[in-house]
Amino acid sequence: MTRGLKTLYVLAIATPLAVLAHWVAGPSPQLAFASAILGLIASSKLLGDSTEDLAMHTGPRIGGLLNATLGTAALLIVAAFALSAGMLDLVKASITGSILGYLLVVIGFSAFFGGVRNGTQYFDRQQAAMSATLMILSVVALAVPAMYGQLVPVRNEGSVESLSEAVAIVMICVYVLSVYYSLYWRIDEQAIAGVHPLDRRWSVRRAAVTLGLALAATVLLAYVLVASLEPLFARYGYSEFFVGIVVIPLAVSVSEHLLAFETAWRNRIDVSMSIAFGSSIQVSLLVAPLLVFLSLLVGHPMDLIFGQIELVALGAAAIVTTLVALDGESNWLEGAMVIAVYALLALAFFFWPRF
Repeated sequence: MTRGLKTLYVLAIATPLAVLAHWVAGPSPQLAFASAILGLIASSKLLGDSTEDLAMHTGPRIGGLLNATLGTAALLIVAAFALSAGMLDLVKASITGSILGYLLVVIGFSAFFGGVRNGTQYFDRQQAAMSATLMILSVVALAVPAMYGQLVPVRNEGSVESLSEAVAIVMICVYVLSVYYSLYWRIDEQAIAGVHPLDRRWSVRRAAVTLGLALAATVLLAYVLVASLEPLFARYGYSEFFVGIVVIPLAVSVSEHLLAFETAWRNRIDVSMSIAFGSSIQVSLLVAPLLVFLSLLVGHPMDLIFGQIELVALGAAAIVTTLVALDGESNWLEGAMVIAVYALLALAFFFWPRF
């Protein structure tokens, strides 16, 4: 952990402020929302650091499982509370926004910053190509229910939900197979563990306690965040789509973004690529299908029919990052082009009628 990223821990003081704003001060939805967002940045950082410390102590395979299951826990927790509140558009948008953030923002800025300082950078082309293929498969899987919705003129909600559940099962199976392949078929044990090559000084006990506290704080902050959204939507007219595609993905993943930028700056673009592809695959192949089944338990069934603009954005992100990954090298110009793709998509989101 570097000194710069450790400063994110300071934001943990926003956690009691969020609690006070929600239960004591009125409530105050604006203060509760802002405090919950800042607190989530800190809790997500602690969650990631404690998971990686435990992974280093437990060995490559168990460590890989920890990273595979807890890497996107903060997003899953926030989305679960949003599902229980019936905010389905927000949940779908947060899935889209998280994938776009990891693919375009992380890879774009990492390649740009790393290229400016170090020139051409190199990474494992075979592993990057495998990850890019998984991402394209993910986009295809997410597009299947949407194509059904567009091409079938008469349909009922039961068939839509059944198709989404079947697609979700396939996605989870592919994710499990990809984790199994990483843990038992790859030779590079450091890559198997998915642990970033940063200095870790926490003991097993400290890492485990920190993990438990970070999970508890994330649950609390996610509840406050979702509870503050409805009054904000009613008062200021914010859209679930906008909050989901921009605010929530940033809050739960900013520490990973900054870590990727820093490692690329230190000429470790391979780590940045691992963060980008690994996290985006977790969101698309694990988090999204799990939320489909979780939605059935909370009484607000969610399908996997994403909007056209979201599917176009995901497809564009998958294609562009695949092109970057295929040659096993990156430079600042490629990074600038990837950033430009995200900027163009952001403009489309800004002017999209759903706002």
